[in-house]
Amino acid sequence: MPTLAAVKINNFTDGTGRRKSAVARVRLTSGAGQISVNKVEKILPDWVLKPLVELGQTGKWDVSVLVAGGGIASQPEAIRHGLSRALIKINPEWKPTLKHLGFLTRDPRERERKHYGLKSARRAPQFAKR
Repeated sequence: MPTLAAVKINNFTDGTGRRKSAVARVRLTSGAGQISVNKVEKILPDWVLKPLVELGQTGKWDVSVLVAGGGIASQPEAIRHGLSRALIKINPEWKPTLKHLGFLTRDPRERERKHYGLKSARRAPQFAKR
């Protein structure tokens, strides 16, 4: 199990988060709380950084994220998932707290493919009686 000493040797801790088709690679380094997403400084919604807030770690870690795929809803959720996984590598004692809050559970829902004869995955063509 990696500990804080392992973080100092590698200089960073990483975690991968997924949601739908979005994949986020989150890298934590000790610092002043800088957040960059795809190499651009960003301000993320409060609920994305909730794992840091709940553990009292805001302002102690620089967060660098590379995220691809998905959309505006699934990318932030993938970031939160990856952030939670990275925090567990730093301190395994935080796992029960994050697990209880639901940040470690990967949302298994995916987009269902379109089926032939239908307009979308489940939407049938409109029925005309006459």
